[in-house]
Amino acid sequence: MTSVQVYDPAMCCSTGICGPSVDPKLVHFAADLDWVKGNGVIVERFGLSLQAAAFVKDMDVKEALESKGQDALPLVKVDGVVKSSGRYPSRAELAEWAGIKGPVSETTAEEKSSSIKPIPVRSGGCC
Repeated sequence: MTSVQVYDPAMCCSTGICGPSVDPKLVHFAADLDWVKGNGVIVERFGLSLQAAAFVKDMDVKEALESKGQDALPLVKVDGVVKSSGRYPSRAELAEWAGIKGPVSETTAEEKSSSIKPIPVRSGGCC
């Protein structure tokens, strides 16, 4: 079974979809990952601020951080192979890398709004 690992830059929560100003790229990517999961792919997501040990344990990620610093993130691996670094890939790229066959439509506004809800900021900080 295909697996995708995403190594995100430091964010206040696991997806970055929180607070008063949510980056639309993160919402789009989260919906794309949900779509990939729905097509039978195992998806793991690691955040630098929440799971730093995962970044140190993975030699590819560690080397990318040592050579490029934070610019290496986000880093996406498929079945242990680095597929992208420094940007979030498109749904079409994820589908190709994961071997998902059939039509690939980009994230619709309905998917973004129905499957991913921003997490409100709690008083005293982020989520």
